[in-house]
Amino acid sequence: MSTQQHIVIIGAGIVGTNLADELVQRGHTNITVLEQGPLDLPGGSTSHAPGLVFQTNPSRSMTKFATYTARKLAALDCFNPVGGLEVATTETRLRDLRRRHGYAKSAGLEAQLLSAEQCLEMYPLLNGQLVLGGLYLPGDGLALAAKAVQKLVASTSEAGVAYRDRTEVIGIEQENGRVTGVWLGEEFLAADIVVSCAGFWGVEVGKFLDISVPLLPLAHQYVKTTKVKGLEGRNEQPNGASLPILRHQDQDLYFREHGDSYGIGSYAHKPMPSPVDALPKIKAEDYTSQRMPSSLDFTMEDFLPAWEASKGILPDLAETDIAHGFNGIFSFTPDGGSLVGQSPKVQGFYLAEAVWVTHSAGIARAVAELIVDGRSSIELGEADVNRFEDIQLAPSFVSETSQQNFVEIYDVRHPLEPRLALRDLRVSPFHARQREQRAFFLEGGGWERPYWYESNAVYLKDLPEQWQDPQRDTWAAKFHSPIAAVEAWKTRTAVAMYDMTPLKRFEISGPGAAALLHRLSTGNAKKSVGSVTYTLLLDEAGGIRSDITIARLEEDLFQVGANGNIDLAYFTVEAKAQNEGRIPGGWVQIRDITGGTCCIGLWGPHARKVIEKLSDDDFSNEGLKYFRLAKAHIAGVPVSAWRLSYVGELGWEIYTTADNGQRLWDVLFEAGREFGIIPAGRAAFASLRLEKGYRSWGADMTTEHNPYEAGLDFAIAKKKEEDFVGKAALQRIAQQPVTRKLRCLVVNTPHEVVLGKEPVYAGEEVVGYVTSAAYGYTIGRPIAYSYLPASFDFGDTVHIDYFGQRIAATVTEDPLYDPQMKRLRGIQEAPATDAKVSV
Repeated sequence: MSTQQHIVIIGAGIVGTNLADELVQRGHTNITVLEQGPLDLPGGSTSHAPGLVFQTNPSRSMTKFATYTARKLAALDCFNPVGGLEVATTETRLRDLRRRHGYAKSAGLEAQLLSAEQCLEMYPLLNGQLVLGGLYLPGDGLALAAKAVQKLVASTSEAGVAYRDRTEVIGIEQENGRVTGVWLGEEFLAADIVVSCAGFWGVEVGKFLDISVPLLPLAHQYVKTTKVKGLEGRNEQPNGASLPILRHQDQDLYFREHGDSYGIGSYAHKPMPSPVDALPKIKAEDYTSQRMPSSLDFTMEDFLPAWEASKGILPDLAETDIAHGFNGIFSFTPDGGSLVGQSPKVQGFYLAEAVWVTHSAGIARAVAELIVDGRSSIELGEADVNRFEDIQLAPSFVSETSQQNFVEIYDVRHPLEPRLALRDLRVSPFHARQREQRAFFLEGGGWERPYWYESNAVYLKDLPEQWQDPQRDTWAAKFHSPIAAVEAWKTRTAVAMYDMTPLKRFEISGPGAAALLHRLSTGNAKKSVGSVTYTLLLDEAGGIRSDITIARLEEDLFQVGANGNIDLAYFTVEAKAQNEGRIPGGWVQIRDITGGTCCIGLWGPHARKVIEKLSDDDFSNEGLKYFRLAKAHIAGVPVSAWRLSYVGELGWEIYTTADNGQRLWDVLFEAGREFGIIPAGRAAFASLRLEKGYRSWGADMTTEHNPYEAGLDFAIAKKKEEDFVGKAALQRIAQQPVTRKLRCLVVNTPHEVVLGKEPVYAGEEVVGYVTSAAYGYTIGRPIAYSYLPASFDFGDTVHIDYFGQRIAATVTEDPLYDPQMKRLRGIQEAPATDAKVSV
């Protein structure tokens, strides 16, 4: 965008002022920042945030945002690097700190696991009878948010940014789907870009444009104590600190010093939703540090259990009292992530909401990069505002899930642990049959997804020894069943049915459909009718935005299999640009068809025998070739059958409309009985996928990776002369040596299963992290994938750190199963009775 275009930022807190600064650094000074409160005390979460920056997060992106924030605030002299200490008082927490240590190391952070004695040495005020150990990061510390805001206001004002405080936005104007400005009372302020950094007021800002902003303001208790004996004379008054910031997550508590007193934050109380319209109406001129819209009256009765727990972990508090407390408001979302990005409904309207001080500067930089460059250098998938499905935007859903996230914020949660409330919201047409087969469901995108079927337990007695599930440790055994081994075995040796309905799919139609797909993807979207193409969506820097399948159903009608709502938003925006003539190509329409259709993955060496009992259409290798589709009838059900497989066996993705779904399931299942057919779930699917070396977007590749690193350069059409998004970047990248590659790691021992995100070591150096992992039932070994320096070769040994235990693994060429693609292409259809594959 031109540096002359006018950018309006709503909110002058830690996010808005950082965004102004990041834009100034990129040459943009035609910026107006609007604040409804006074600049020296905006009145949002920034004004009362305790400022704790614990960088470690299961999300690598959020860790990177926090690291950048700490570094930038330090450069502003607004960061106190006292370090961060998380202590364990239970064995469960102690074990989890080892997992978190792995997260930190895999992200390149300096981190130390401490014994109980070392914790006491570092933090003498702790109760030595309670503490079992800890995790210490010297790079953590205290953000001086209010001071940082004032410094940023001063420096950006000097650069030309205009600040208007005590100014309320009452509306946002748009024309032809593009933002044109904001209303300030009767004054209209024209703008080319509007960014909402309004914090928990973001929901109200979104309403101006009829945009759902899925966040819930929730009160969180914070108190300051009277003088603490053990802190006397230690720090500068009133807010000096020298001890590490402290988290006692077993009791949902955190602590920081305020001179010779403690500040205590508690998540131990019940959720306290605080809708904006219920907040106290305080005039800007009446704001004080203890009286502002984001600071509600303290409710002592809610804090009393936390106060007792605080005195337990820090005995010196027994001789103190609570000097002051308040219920401060923060933003929570359905999945706990931030809300970042441009709205697909209104071009030029961006959001940076539900952002805590911890990640503020990092996310501000990401938004500045989106505005200026069209992409963030740090992957935004987990924070993208477009990631939610429509059902997840319902106020009732946002409220209940956000409150649950508040309750569970410090809980030790397994990566597969399901949400218990608000289940059965979206079910496929096969759901009744799946319940009859006693499926174990986990949830994703609001969909109920079978992970395994208890009905298949009857085959455990028949399972050959070489296919047996290994004995797992307690953590790896959670939300897992050995039945997954049965389902993998049956898929490889007989035939299985997989419910693929929850995968996002949409139709792209019209005379400009082929042009749109050809422009956005790396593949050839102009193949003949009946073709299916696996391809990539890239950003302008060559990073992998997504991987998709494109099926050409008719000359001007395509079906796209995508990764989620972020892809749908991207295509919607690009289609609009094409329809308006801003980009050539012709008229095109996008339609989400996920809910009105369904899909069964019918895979296995006997898959053709099943389908030939039910259809007169030609499902032979010659009649329906690999990566082709055909419209057909199966027992009278009209279907679209795609010849591809993500488990590495002969078969098809079979699509039909939702009203025909249950019949399709029934006829396939009945016809398959004589061939040993079973329903199979996502656990077996994940194992079989990794054996075939198939990548999963969001884990194995993101915008931070290019196709050459991810081993996906085959998805770039070699003879594609037309321009496509990312082509110029790929040409530059292709001229440079590949410095890292996604490699397959086979664990050397069969029982040491890892789950993902663990650091990978070569000697004592962290050289990568696990992107995906599963037990490979066909090869009888655990499998993991990791980006490693390109210097690593097949046969090299690395070690995966799993809860502090170093597990040896061998770098192995992939795919591990059927490398010549004979089974996948139906050339070799005999069952895989020899389970072991040489690795």
